[in-house]
Amino acid sequence: MGVKSKAAAAIVVLLLFLGSLWLQGGLDYHWDSCLKGYNQENKIHQLYNSSVVDEAEGLQILEVCPGQTFQVSLLLSHLLAAPADTSDVLLQPYLSSWDELVKFIEALGPMVGMISQEIKTKTSIIRQLALLTEKGPEAELGPDELSINPASPEIGSGTKNNVETGAYHSVHSMITMELSDGVVDFHQQTDSGCRTLLRLHRALLWLKLFLEKLSEMPEDGGRLRSPSDLCREAYQNTLANHHAWFIRKAAELAFIALPERGFFYKLVCVQNQEELSAVLNRVARAIGEVYDRTQKALEENGMLDLP
Repeated sequence: MGVKSKAAAAIVVLLLFLGSLWLQGGLDYHWDSCLKGYNQENKIHQLYNSSVVDEAEGLQILEVCPGQTFQVSLLLSHLLAAPADTSDVLLQPYLSSWDELVKFIEALGPMVGMISQEIKTKTSIIRQLALLTEKGPEAELGPDELSINPASPEIGSGTKNNVETGAYHSVHSMITMELSDGVVDFHQQTDSGCRTLLRLHRALLWLKLFLEKLSEMPEDGGRLRSPSDLCREAYQNTLANHHAWFIRKAAELAFIALPERGFFYKLVCVQNQEELSAVLNRVARAIGEVYDRTQKALEENGMLDLP
């Protein structure tokens, strides 16, 4: 095998390893640790903001993008449905937002897309906890219930209300229940919903910052920066703070393979940077609302550094 072939093989192995560790251990993998029904109908999604008319952005309606697996309109509809009351976040639309964000990540190519599997694992943990809470601690989940299909977020056939009501109805209700039941461990790793949420929460900040950077307009006729550079910069300012050196370098290697900017125009069905900016700014604001509420809930309960 030639030098180039060996290098290519090494890169593939490295990225596969990255995919398994991206969220494993909570985005803050320690080398001495062990490796270990909210549903939108399938229709055209037209989103109206009744309180604010986005005239400045030239955008009032987002429609389904033909031929795309990832739908920015569907993502936005989930994000807008997640905030509840004055400070809470509903877990069902929150998890459905992640289902759509997984499609976004996977659309960026196999180098980055392999990260999505760990995100799917994390969302399925919370959904399974919701199901077990409803059925009781002695319940055994069948194969159909353990199989999570991101396109249809319910677990099994009888779980429509698992994350719509009860202990896993919202971020606040989950935190209250898991603290009272002693499920959350502040000293060692567990598969609690709170710890799992924290890992998703950290990844959400990375994606929010990346979308914000991708939406930026060039100053004084300057050139647009490459998505690869923007994604790497967003990562360095967020998830890199929770990763060991090896994972940071592997992640930055994966970002080199990101597609060029024109790909993102097609992904969200826009024609130019101005239109892309309008769409992504709207999504980033919706993510920001969900992120800020989740951040406050975790912070108030001392959960921002769960092992």
